[in-house]
Amino acid sequence: MAENTPIAKNKKYRRIATEEAWAPQELLDMYADLFNSKTLDDPGFNSLWGFYGTSMEPRPATVRRKLADLDEERLADMDAAGIDFAVLALTSPGVQVFDRDTAVAVSRDSNDILKAAIDRHPDRYAGLCAIASQAPELAAQELERCKELGFRGIINNSHTHGEYLSDKKFWPIFEAAEALELPIYLHPNTPPKNMIDPMLEVGLDGAIFGFGVETGMHMLRIITAGVFDQFPKLQFIIGHMGEALPYWMYRLDFMHNAQVSSKRYETLQPLKKKVSDYLKENVYITCSGMAWEPAVKFAQQQIGVDRVMYAMDYPYQYVKQEVVDMDAMDISDADKKLFFEGVATKVFKL
Repeated sequence: MAENTPIAKNKKYRRIATEEAWAPQELLDMYADLFNSKTLDDPGFNSLWGFYGTSMEPRPATVRRKLADLDEERLADMDAAGIDFAVLALTSPGVQVFDRDTAVAVSRDSNDILKAAIDRHPDRYAGLCAIASQAPELAAQELERCKELGFRGIINNSHTHGEYLSDKKFWPIFEAAEALELPIYLHPNTPPKNMIDPMLEVGLDGAIFGFGVETGMHMLRIITAGVFDQFPKLQFIIGHMGEALPYWMYRLDFMHNAQVSSKRYETLQPLKKKVSDYLKENVYITCSGMAWEPAVKFAQQQIGVDRVMYAMDYPYQYVKQEVVDMDAMDISDADKKLFFEGVATKVFKL
């Protein structure tokens, strides 16, 4: 297939991509300024945005340009790949790298910019609301505003200055999300300072490995903290085929029960259900960056065909062939429609 040949529309289902990154140019400039200032003691941010924010190599320069475009180039890329509709989310680390007041202001401004783009292209885009988790009560208020604006969920780029949503000080966000019926997309961030060094020294801190390890741990912390016992209707979404958690379910169940029974850790308390039950009932999974049929089919078999959906991870991964490969998966037409359209339509109320 020639690179410039558009992929035909599929008449059996819409192709909805559900983890598609964007960022206003103002935010990209802030990342570059923060890196250049050398004031942030965050080796993960400095590694990631020292590269993507300043390098003039073709890949980072292309990513920056595509992140900031919400009109002609992005729509042309979607058309060329056969993507009918995209759920847009503020790129990692979002506003979570800033101080409290800056994060609150930038999240609101970014949401307004995204809302304007959705209004320009309502048949192509939906949006996830960016929040400043540094200020949980204000984040809850921003969720209410975003719900009124028509946003379909929440984007949270994993840890905030090394702190995790499993800490109860963040739970007002969960309370608001559950009440507003807005799912939370838990997107990767680079590992925090106290976790990153062994990965960073060998170049494994980013999407190749560090992202998944850090975000999978974050999701597991949320589960074991009892969040879903407190907020049973709350729904999360994690990408990259579940950040490896579906493939660990047997061991997670066994060892969680063993640890709780032995009373080894005061912080690890009994839950109402098994760890795997929460993954099957409170977590949706996308294939962002992992367009691999064996992994997709395993997750569908173990988590449920009604909880696994398509995502491209644009613009960090823009590979048109993956759409062709996913179209050709050896699964039923009904399950394929769920994967590309049905699950996303349900969880995001499209």
